[in-house]
Amino acid sequence: MIPRVAEACYVKNYVIHLRFTDGTEGDVDLRDELYGEIFEPLRDPAFFQQFSVHPEFHTLTWPNGADIAPEFLYERVQLAA
Repeated sequence: MIPRVAEACYVKNYVIHLRFTDGTEGDVDLRDELYGEIFEPLRDPAFFQQFSVHPEFHTLTWPNGADIAPEFLYERVQLAA
């Protein structure tokens, strides 16, 4: 089963609180993941905060087309717990 992000809320800096459809939730700090051409614009805190939950893919996406695999996000939330 592929994890599905149900809700995402900005916390601070590069931290987002995620809740998955199975009830798993927690904070994820993405600061160290923002490298490479598509993720470079996300280093701007104002742009980083423009994320949304994609209605079809159920993961975080940004206006420039950047997204992060829901499996990665789910694993990070579980590691932080």
